[in-house]
Amino acid sequence: MLSWMLPAIVSFLITLVFMPMLIRYFRNKKEGQMIREEGPTWHEKKSGTPTMGGLMFISAIVIADLLISPFFHLFDPSLLILLFILVLYGLVGMWDDSIKIFQRQNEGLKAWQKFSAQIVGALIFAAVYIHEGFPMAIKLPFGPDFNLGYLYIIFIVFWLVGFSNAVNLTDGLDGLVAGTSTIVFSAFGIIALAQHQASVATFCFTVVGGLLAFFIFNHKPAKIFMGDMGSLALGGAIAAVSILVHHELLLLLIGIIYVGETASVMLQVASFKLTGKRIFKMTPIHHHFELMGWSEWKVDGVFWLITLIAAAIGVFTTIK
Repeated sequence: MLSWMLPAIVSFLITLVFMPMLIRYFRNKKEGQMIREEGPTWHEKKSGTPTMGGLMFISAIVIADLLISPFFHLFDPSLLILLFILVLYGLVGMWDDSIKIFQRQNEGLKAWQKFSAQIVGALIFAAVYIHEGFPMAIKLPFGPDFNLGYLYIIFIVFWLVGFSNAVNLTDGLDGLVAGTSTIVFSAFGIIALAQHQASVATFCFTVVGGLLAFFIFNHKPAKIFMGDMGSLALGGAIAAVSILVHHELLLLLIGIIYVGETASVMLQVASFKLTGKRIFKMTPIHHHFELMGWSEWKVDGVFWLITLIAAAIGVFTTIK
């Protein structure tokens, strides 16, 4: 137990102690988030709030895992490739955030630039995955595994790129992604423990430690946002975790909020292009509920509860 608790505690403490310094730095430099004009009007007051908070909790996660895991003999390829995805996708998001901050605009990297970097990261993950001899098959909820052979590489790319962007879309309200991701990583950490994948479990709970500390500064009214740096890193990492524990499709359940947010955008775009009509008042769907009169806290609370229920079902059906 100490092998995964200690890195989580260290990650929590590093984020808790140093996050105020990062917030002060960004405030002194007057470098904050630019709020998109087409968003809800009451979000305009958030403009200027420091962003790139993901820099701190990602750093804390990496430091905690690299310093402590060797003492428990957990410094293996699974942990290293998870940290690699976390950092690489975080750097892509950091690049994106930096463009937004320094050019004072809400648009960052071009889509092809972001996708290219994400695909390269996913391919590197796939190379390590194959080298370590992990199964090239998708675990089906009921029935035998669906063996894809080397086509599994395409699935890996789709899964990592897809979920990194899904979490990014979800990150539109104070504390929303910090809360949902804490639950999702906790669930997969429990599954990894049940499988005796100690290094994967350690990574998951180290992420949870960093996110719990980050939430202190990110809940409404947020003192800092995680930025694309945080959301892309978390999305890519949880997709990678679901692959390593060989419960890929379970992420569709436990990460149901990410799936719903992404689906709402896709349906909205398709409906508008085909019929000229919108299904929702605004997407991603958390904005739809805001425009229906829900407070941010209510949207957060309902979405966290849905995630918690989905996670409980996922964990129960997996390790019973």
